[in-house]
Amino acid sequence: MSTKTISITEDVYNMLLLEKGENESFSDVVSRLVKRRSKLSDSFGKWEMTDEQIQKSKSELHNMWQEWQL
Repeated sequence: MSTKTISITEDVYNMLLLEKGENESFSDVVSRLVKRRSKLSDSFGKWEMTDEQIQKSKSELHNMWQEWQL
């Protein structure tokens, strides 16, 4: 398997190091973390809202659109 060299900041390296298991390579860590990430569309319909929350959200969106159009 071929390899690629990438540059990361030291703080990102330290975050990966904390995620890394004892017998895991950094490639394994990155692969695991990327696979765990889901698409936004996987969340559609998952959040249950009350009628009050829906109305508040619609109102806030309406107000933001009004400000944007000024």
